[in-house]
Amino acid sequence: MEGLSSGERMVKSASAYADLQQHRFDAVQRREVPAPDYQKGDEDEDLIKPKKLLNPVKASRSHQELHRELMSSCKRGGGAVEMKPELQRVLESRKRDQLIRTRKQEEETHRKVSPLEAELLKRHQKLDQLDRQQQREQDDSMKAPEFVKVKENLRRTSFQKEEKDV
Repeated sequence: MEGLSSGERMVKSASAYADLQQHRFDAVQRREVPAPDYQKGDEDEDLIKPKKLLNPVKASRSHQELHRELMSSCKRGGGAVEMKPELQRVLESRKRDQLIRTRKQEEETHRKVSPLEAELLKRHQKLDQLDRQQQREQDDSMKAPEFVKVKENLRRTSFQKEEKDV
């Protein structure tokens, strides 16, 4: 179109338009979808490109930590994740702790007692026995009838007067 005059250009552009219209008409008759007539390249830059939406589950910190843990366990060679439910794992850990506590208690009881500890234990048992006897005597005296209590009080006062005289 460089060497053409303005009139020739108009005829050529008009004939090009007529050719385009004829092509569309033929496509409609043949039931074809016409090819888009926009240009490629510059117009793509003007369009707003859609951004991928964030998945809120994958964006959560707990999901990321779980994913990190799974990836590290797979790298270590643990292909299968532990299949036990959380409740079962907690119960097993409590059983282990209980066994450990019972073993420690058994070890303490079987441990040799030093002579000092044995003597202290004997004295403690004697004191407990004396306390129990005193408690029994007090309970017996409380259960006794009134006249027996008064008679014991009279005896005590009479003994105390004799001691003062001497």
